[in-house]
Amino acid sequence: MLNRYPLWKNLMILLVLVIAGIYAAPNLYPDDFAVQVSSTRTTEVNANTLTQIESALQTSGIDTKDVALQEDGGALVRLGTSDAQLAAKEAIADQLGSDYVVALNLAPTTPDWLSSLGAGPMKLGLDLRGGVHFLLEVDMAQAVGQRLDVYVSEIKTKLREEKLRYRVVDHLDDGRLAIRFVDAEARDAASNLLLRTYQEFLVDSQDVDGDAWLYVNLTEQTIREIEDYAIKQNLTTLRNRVNELGVAEPLVQRQGRNRIVVQLPGVQDAAAAKRIIGKTANLEFRLEAGPDASRATTETYGFRDTPERTANLEKDVIITGSSVSNAQAAFDENGMPQVSITLDAKGGQMMSRVTRNAIQRRMAVLFVEHKQRTLVQTIDGERVEKRIPYTEKGLISLATIQSTLGNSFRITGLDSAQESSELALLLRAGALAAPIYFVEERTVGPSLGAENIELGTLSVKIGFALVLVFMLVYYKVFGLLANVALTLNLVLLVAVMSLMSATLTLPGIAGIVLTVGMAVDANVLIFERIKEELKNGQPVQSAIHSGFARAFTTILDANVTTLIAAVILFAMGTGPVKGFAVTLSVGILTSMFTALLVTRALVNLVYGGRKLNKVMI
Repeated sequence: MLNRYPLWKNLMILLVLVIAGIYAAPNLYPDDFAVQVSSTRTTEVNANTLTQIESALQTSGIDTKDVALQEDGGALVRLGTSDAQLAAKEAIADQLGSDYVVALNLAPTTPDWLSSLGAGPMKLGLDLRGGVHFLLEVDMAQAVGQRLDVYVSEIKTKLREEKLRYRVVDHLDDGRLAIRFVDAEARDAASNLLLRTYQEFLVDSQDVDGDAWLYVNLTEQTIREIEDYAIKQNLTTLRNRVNELGVAEPLVQRQGRNRIVVQLPGVQDAAAAKRIIGKTANLEFRLEAGPDASRATTETYGFRDTPERTANLEKDVIITGSSVSNAQAAFDENGMPQVSITLDAKGGQMMSRVTRNAIQRRMAVLFVEHKQRTLVQTIDGERVEKRIPYTEKGLISLATIQSTLGNSFRITGLDSAQESSELALLLRAGALAAPIYFVEERTVGPSLGAENIELGTLSVKIGFALVLVFMLVYYKVFGLLANVALTLNLVLLVAVMSLMSATLTLPGIAGIVLTVGMAVDANVLIFERIKEELKNGQPVQSAIHSGFARAFTTILDANVTTLIAAVILFAMGTGPVKGFAVTLSVGILTSMFTALLVTRALVNLVYGGRKLNKVMI
């Protein structure tokens, strides 16, 4: 028994290890601390912007590694330390103002030849290296106000259906609805109607300057329900948007009464994440106002691409983006970007009911975006940032209704494919129930603290070293070969994790440590089996062959049962538990490959093909 692999098998093993080495190599190149500058609709990042950035950094005395424009139209500033990164962000933001998106980032340093092969470093979780941390605040007053705006349209419809004559239905700044009627009789009838229809209404009848008024308030319980719904809906929407971004193991959770924490570990493009997650974008579909419509029932808006071009729209909203069940970016027959929209059942009914009686009239698609301006002030020698929220509305399209619209139609008039893709993503992920504003944004380090991370890493190194020493002392040459295979197993594990774009967390490191133990365990089973065969008088080559062959079933059974448990953890777990399951599952597969094939190939290389009377085991 010569214990020799055929040439093709040795070449296959060598090829796998070489590929693993290539795809694990990017992890040797740590990311640079960086500041990313992105453009907005009204601005662009160009050479002049780059000059302003360099001037601001030079004035502040901040050294940089590189300042360059990117292919996507943004600018990236690479820095040496996290302190320089924070100082650079502040200096650049002061220089450029609020017209640009300035975000913290981590820029990869992987060589171009590796990147061209699709190789990239493994992402690290917030508890190891950090990522993007957003603290968002939900505008509760706006959430209630949006619901009241919906009630305005509903009340108008019901009053018209009941033929109750009114003059105006208005949403007051103090959170009440005010309805003025032609006479007290119509007001009293409307009061009874609203109390029967809406249990959440508190209705108050008043006579003011000879006019019959009806004031509507919401109950405290209803207001609290609206606020809770806004938080829950925003949580769901933000999770959907994070999933659209493809971020592994994100954290999106409520904090306090009106705040939401979003953590994106290992994210590469913080500016894009901020643009997608923070955008409180929605759509409103309205009919164009007729030429004889009163100014009290109309509003004037400009087009997003040409603000000087305006159109008068009815105040009543047909539907909003919350009625969209699906949205896909596409191109029309002329190659222009568009968004194909599918409405839910209620939205389709509303659209059909309104457009049925509006053939040959024009319907507008109004893009609504809630933003905020940051005003930096110096109070008592300290920098204080004041956030001023505002709403920006612009027309996307104004098209003639040729026939009754139903559940499916399309939006045209978009500027670019990127805009259509982002709009489709936002609508598909769901509309935010209320505007959200960035209260805090930072790139965070290890959540357990630098000392804990250092001690945890040290413990892993000590454990790994002790395993290597034990194998070398106890199994001699065979232990040395097992150690080589064990090291190659870690390289293979890192390569697979990198190819999967998996995020490594502290629980993931625990999975790696467990994988090391399981890989050693497989080698121990094989080597002990070889020693038994030698004690039974088997020739050396026969003992080696029998040791690998007879231990195979035991190793397979043990690893398969562990793999089943890991798969269940992945399917049922979330967050760190899922990260542990991924690392463990990959580690089981790589450890079986190295224990059964790589170790055997190394043993064959050292002892195979010749007659032996004794081996160092």
